Amino acid sequence: MPIISVVNMKGGVAKTTLAINLADTLVRREDCSVLVVDLDPQFNATQALISPEDYVAKRQAGGHTIVDIFDDTPAPAISAVAHSSKPTLALKDLKPWRIKEDFDLMPGDLELYRLEMGGGQGREQRLKRYLEEIKAGDAYDYVIIDTPPTPSHWMMAALLASSGYIVPVKAEPLSRTGIDLLKSVIDRCSQNFGHPITCYGLVLTLVETNTNVFRDAKTWLDGDKFWSGKRFENSLPKRTAVAAAQGNQQLILDLGDDVVKRALTGIGQEFLGRVDAAEG
Repeated sequence: MPIISVVNMKGGVAKTTLAINLADTLVRREDCSVLVVDLDPQFNATQALISPEDYVAKRQAGGHTIVDIFDDTPAPAISAVAHSSKPTLALKDLKPWRIKEDFDLMPGDLELYRLEMGGGQGREQRLKRYLEEIKAGDAYDYVIIDTPPTPSHWMMAALLASSGYIVPVKAEPLSRTGIDLLKSVIDRCSQNFGHPITCYGLVLTLVETNTNVFRDAKTWLDGDKFWSGKRFENSLPKRTAVAAAQGNQQLILDLGDDVVKRALTGIGQEFLGRVDAAEG
């Protein structure tokens, strides 16, 4: 069961859009079962998949969230935190939420901000342990983690749980510096924890294909020592309708834009080929 982090330290690169729509196309076009883990404290992936009313109702009914994975503190010690008034559960007992057939979500939670992740606590390993429980049950073909857009303990937890990562990148000069910095952060995490992690590739997002900026970005990536060969041939076009639709829990395959739907389907097929090749 490959576990993939969608990661970039720069916001506004359609990271969440890529994560949730990649999962959706794997389910709907490739007959895969997928779990999305929303590890971004802003929980945008969750908001794009579940209406506010349904989220509140599910939480009130005792639905688990990402906080339950990381919160290993006995409830009485943090009784001021409403979310943590219930007893701490074993990782194996935490259940993702069903979005639709073969598509589950471990939803995000604003309460993640309240948890401290200090050195020596071991919390950064809890997502890895949880997904090992999931893997043992053989419930999913793939797990996709939507990560926060800044270096943090939460990003580290995602990387430690992952077999590989993909990088969404806007076709702009500033992004070049950002992805090289991202690579150094990932390499450091991998070396410090003895956890090798594979770069499955890089997806250009929010692209306008008939521009010099797009052409220059492709040329630079294809000529770079590390990123050469890692760029997906398919890229995600810029569409304001995609962002607007996500506010109503609609995904790219729900829209009538055939160009962006074909691009997404191509990304999904490339993703499968790259992960399968890396996994051997």
